[in-house]
Amino acid sequence: MAELQSGRRSQKRFEKLKAWQAAQALAVAVYRATSKWPIDERYGMVSQARRAAVSVSANIAEGSAKQGNREFRRYLDIANGSLAEIQVYLLLAKELGYLSPSEWGELEAMRDHTGMLTWGLYKAVKGA
Repeated sequence: MAELQSGRRSQKRFEKLKAWQAAQALAVAVYRATSKWPIDERYGMVSQARRAAVSVSANIAEGSAKQGNREFRRYLDIANGSLAEIQVYLLLAKELGYLSPSEWGELEAMRDHTGMLTWGLYKAVKGA
């Protein structure tokens, strides 16, 4: 988690945040999974799922660069919203047969883990 000093975040790089690391791994997994989805979904669900996945890690990174914890929390809130969006796409993909139950389970576990870390970071930043 981000280290906080005297009400300000230290100059720790976002890549060291566990929430960002999990979000980045999730984005890579979503990209790999969606590469197998039907070609006619390229501009539909594939695009939307990928954008949402990248949004999580991008918002954690961008928020960590902002001045003040309030701004950082705002970006973490957006990241959490993107995680909910990913959940919708993964559920739909499972129901449509684009993901096997085991593939869905792995991605959902990654999404859930990323959400727990992002929420934990949000609470840590809020308490600082």
